[in-house]
Amino acid sequence: MIEVQTKARTAWIQEIYLRVGSNVKKYRKERGYSQVALAHAMGHESVGVVSTAEIWIRGKHFNIEHLAKIAQILDIDICLLFEDVNAVCQRNRLE
Repeated sequence: MIEVQTKARTAWIQEIYLRVGSNVKKYRKERGYSQVALAHAMGHESVGVVSTAEIWIRGKHFNIEHLAKIAQILDIDICLLFEDVNAVCQRNRLE
């Protein structure tokens, strides 16, 4: 029973990471930034932090510091990076 609950929780969190990554990609492209340009603007030397977190490869995801920097660089409200995340949370409460 605990293993099933853990897997369900993990899937729920994974979906949030994917949703946030997708939102970062959406707004990055709308603002005309490549993954490399955004990574450099965030202070990273390689594209890895952005490219892996956008699609949640190997469990890599954006942390709150990344998201704050991204919102500032893209000149958007940080809340936009959490679009549709509430729907995931609501669905999880119902399950």
